[in-house]
Amino acid sequence: MIQNWVTNNLGLKLTSLAMAILLWFFVILSGRSELTIEVPVIYENLAPGLEVVDAPFNVSVRIEGQERILKNLKKDELHAALNLRGAREGRTFFTLSEDNFKIPRTVAMKSIDPETISVKIEVQMKKSVPIKSAIVGLPERGYVISEISVSPEKVTLEGPESIVSRIEAVKTEPIDINGLKNNLQYKANLNLVNQNIRKNVNKVEVNIVIEKIP
Repeated sequence: MIQNWVTNNLGLKLTSLAMAILLWFFVILSGRSELTIEVPVIYENLAPGLEVVDAPFNVSVRIEGQERILKNLKKDELHAALNLRGAREGRTFFTLSEDNFKIPRTVAMKSIDPETISVKIEVQMKKSVPIKSAIVGLPERGYVISEISVSPEKVTLEGPESIVSRIEAVKTEPIDINGLKNNLQYKANLNLVNQNIRKNVNKVEVNIVIEKIP
């Protein structure tokens, strides 16, 4: 009896099954879209005393998924993680794969650009250097600068040896004293913006004493 039910109108049953499968694929694939996005690269597990000095901070990836899901993607939902455990000083090339990426399960990765990235690693260096004030302009006529002091006087820098070793002093942002005839106490930023260098001080107090010429 079961055999008769299976073989009865077999062609019609196969046609219905094929249509059901096509309808399923249509529902699943409809509304899907592709998106190319910049994804941050995070470098992990680097040995103490070493640091990354030259490497891409982002890679471009092409992803596919439901259009509404792609539109609602948040930046913190996507990133690439590169394990640098065992990496040594020098330049090394790494090939990224889907395994390096954190992406939602509902999204498929189609391509990575670039797939192979170059990473340069250097020995870390810490150094204390003096802070110098950057004065611009002149006081009011008949007045002179009698004293300039900076507090703190030194800043500790930490970063790649090739960069830190070349720094002998750090200047403040320009301080305009044009036309000044009174003492000035100024909170100044340090003029050091290299993203590979960390410092223990961001602002310093600059005291400028102005005196009238006798």
